Amino acid sequence: MPVGRLHPISVAVRDIADIFGRMGFSIAYGPELEDEFHNFSALNVPADHPARDMQDTFWIKDRPGFVLRTHDTSVTIRCLEQMAKTGTTSMRTINPGKVFRNEATDMTHEAQFYQLDGFAVAQRGEITLAHLKGTFDRFYKEYLGEGAKVRFRPSFFPFTEPSVEIDVWFEPKGKEGRWLEMAGAGMLHPSVFKNAGLDPEKVQGFAFGGGLERLLMVKYGIPDVRLFHSGDIRFVLGFDNK
Repeated sequence: MPVGRLHPISVAVRDIADIFGRMGFSIAYGPELEDEFHNFSALNVPADHPARDMQDTFWIKDRPGFVLRTHDTSVTIRCLEQMAKTGTTSMRTINPGKVFRNEATDMTHEAQFYQLDGFAVAQRGEITLAHLKGTFDRFYKEYLGEGAKVRFRPSFFPFTEPSVEIDVWFEPKGKEGRWLEMAGAGMLHPSVFKNAGLDPEKVQGFAFGGGLERLLMVKYGIPDVRLFHSGDIRFVLGFDNK
């Protein structure tokens, strides 16, 4: 029988986990059907917050208060809650997983896609925004190559302050190059720590989240994110098996 192949997203998760693992990060997972508290409220996004309009959400008809998670940051808040329960003051995880957005699809957007979220928290003063930048400088150089062009620019997210956008130069074959947003990140907001049961006067850290498929688009020059979910076996066979 012909030997099967891993999907390129599965291969990417393994490779990325290996890189972050060498930087001291473990892996955490959470439910895809998430309650409103962990998806929004605990992350400093109350019911009347305009930031909720930034994410087109799939609400569950027969489960009031539940959504298909819009980001893997919901896993971060669950990890922070676990820290509070166990009295832990230091943790680093990446949270790869599927997320859902009720939005129109195009070459860089899908209604169902994968994210790579994560965070690093320690006692106050031990982790700064400079550590975030250093972490991603190292990650992109290892995963995308030494020639990767990366930029950080100010942004806004309700669960981080200050917040930044991380862009990578994307130049698919035969098309004009442009900066492609890869991740949002920043220092975790004090309210997020409080909502998880932690004292922001004692702990601090950074969090990040971005599309996993976009990483592969840049790495392999793939022009359209929809190819990852097309079910076309020729697309999978185009990658080296690992």
